Amino acid sequence: MRESVQAEVMMSFLVSEELSFRIPVELRYDTCDPYAVRLTFHLPGDAPVTWAFGRELLIDGVGRPCGEGDVRVSPVDPDALGEVLIRLQVGGDHALFRSSTAPLVAFLDRTDKLVPLGQEGALADFDAHLDDALDRILAEQSAG
Repeated sequence: MRESVQAEVMMSFLVSEELSFRIPVELRYDTCDPYAVRLTFHLPGDAPVTWAFGRELLIDGVGRPCGEGDVRVSPVDPDALGEVLIRLQVGGDHALFRSSTAPLVAFLDRTDKLVPLGQEGALADFDAHLDDALDRILAEQSAG
């Protein structure tokens, strides 16, 4: 059965050292993809943008700098743990967001109640998903 956890958090979009503004960000966790969390950023004047990345990355990033590549999460001050920075990167472009730690921890706690950390494999049928994805890719390649 498909279940999910959702929350809305206000984050600061840090455009530069001098400019930032607050935006709503929807957090979503779904049992059909138990290893991932999705953050949908509602930027003014633009269509919402959704990023999916590992739930464990968000959990670990609350307490210490984590991530390589496109997504990095780290506490603003590792001693205080009051705020978290989330850096998203595509090519040479990046976006930086700051959030209070408390609503992220509350959201992650709810995801853990739904699917305890380390128990994701009991829900994920990766062989079936991999077979489906490979079938789609092969069908697209043969059609193209």
